[in-house]
Amino acid sequence: MTLLGQTSAWSGIPVGEHLWVFSPMIALIATMLAVVACPIVVGRSARTIARVATLGVIVTLGLTLATWGEVSTNPVSGLSTQPTSGMLIADNLSIGFQVILMVFLLGVIYLWKIGSAGSEENAPEFFILLLGSALGMILMVSTSNLLMIVLGIEMASLPSYAIVGFNKRDRKGAEASVKYMIFGAVCAAIMLYGVSLLYGMVGSLSVADLARYTVEQFAGGQHPLLLSVGLLCLLVGPAFKISAVPFHFWCPDAFEGARIEVTTWLSVASKAAGLILLARMVSTFAGAVDEPLAMSVLKPLAWTIGIMAAVTCTLGNFAAYPQQSVKRLLAYSSIAHAGYMMMAVAVFLHPQADRSGEPMAALMFYIIVYVFMNLGAFGVTALVSWETGSDRIEGFTGLMRRAPWLAVPMVVCLISLVGLPPMAGFLAKWWVLVALGSLADGWGANLAWFLIIVAVVNTLISLYYYLRIVVVMTLRDTGEPVIRSPIGGLALVNFCALMLLALLVVSAPLKATADRFSRNLFDATTVTQPAGEPVAAALDRAD
Repeated sequence: MTLLGQTSAWSGIPVGEHLWVFSPMIALIATMLAVVACPIVVGRSARTIARVATLGVIVTLGLTLATWGEVSTNPVSGLSTQPTSGMLIADNLSIGFQVILMVFLLGVIYLWKIGSAGSEENAPEFFILLLGSALGMILMVSTSNLLMIVLGIEMASLPSYAIVGFNKRDRKGAEASVKYMIFGAVCAAIMLYGVSLLYGMVGSLSVADLARYTVEQFAGGQHPLLLSVGLLCLLVGPAFKISAVPFHFWCPDAFEGARIEVTTWLSVASKAAGLILLARMVSTFAGAVDEPLAMSVLKPLAWTIGIMAAVTCTLGNFAAYPQQSVKRLLAYSSIAHAGYMMMAVAVFLHPQADRSGEPMAALMFYIIVYVFMNLGAFGVTALVSWETGSDRIEGFTGLMRRAPWLAVPMVVCLISLVGLPPMAGFLAKWWVLVALGSLADGWGANLAWFLIIVAVVNTLISLYYYLRIVVVMTLRDTGEPVIRSPIGGLALVNFCALMLLALLVVSAPLKATADRFSRNLFDATTVTQPAGEPVAAALDRAD
């Protein structure tokens, strides 16, 4: 294509407007460049690097909030000559995720400053990897283009492999990193194979075009094997990030071998990005159906995600029973919670149907609460393990006497993880059940009741291993010495506990925010090609 052709191809795109809409990503990239420059300009001081990274994340958060009003009523598919391609998307969902991610990233950096800043020798490299994985996660949820999905998942995964084994002298961390990398490479290969099959059949990288093609095939009574294989292979990518069964094997070893702040980061950020990506794909497929009553053609996809969700939460809960490491126990707990959140994703509802926004709103509500639950639980685990040198459950014995300002927030976080009142975790699960109820009167009634029963039973199953830690902290005491923790760490974990208590009482603003995140999403299925023109021909004409 000539230079003139390139100019004309971009002439209809408001590049300046789009650069402003996607300025949070640009700010995050600029932060990474600033971290790279710091060793040259101000030296390799770990705390200085952390301050630069913190400032960059705050600027990114500010730009995210500044652009929110602009995209809330006018979703943008930017920097692309094809309106259906969704190369990059700015809408309520992507902006909402960026807000949650930046707030959580600030908490993780603060946790790092409390525990690792004093001994860190490679702070610039660590923060480049941490910020790079955050950028990849933002890209994951800000696209409906198959190529960008692959790039986003890989950009989030590759830095994660490195930070899991960042301490090269730790054999357990190095082993976990290698296992994580090998498993991730296999999942990436499977996903790429599926994308190649789908592109060969559809002739487009747009998820919207793929959704139309899939619905046409299933509605016409055709069930091509290659299409089904391609869709299942595509599902492997998000499932790997979510650590859904059977793509969960990396999770316990990686969580146990990584430093506690890295474990905290992966336990929430990676799963949230994968779940929102999967939810966007589900929303696109649901929007490809002309009539809400025709949603039954997507039953196989809904049941596939639903069964995967049920197996994931069940296996995660049972696998947590014998664990003696709190980090490993919380790793399996995160697998179980990924299963609960996937249940909301399994609800396929047409955008014009009543209550169509409930599944997405329930997912966003759950993720917000999950940030505080996991940040608090892993924060207490970090403070105890830094003081005692172990994250074994025995190290928590008598914690109510030894460190009541750690024991109380840990009890609050664990009860919230179970999903019992009066903690916000109860509401998180409640809204998932309400979202499943939106299927109870339609084509997916059997799926809805199956998942509701699985969720309730698994909540009862999880009581044992969460309360096991509570019993050790409160009812047993071997006379171990008092634990002294930094005031910053105590403030962090107690703030998380207070939020979990407060969000149940004042849940209305949080629910309203989650509802806002789930409305006015970019829907490429509403953008149609010229009549009678196949997808591939339309793309050739645009080029």
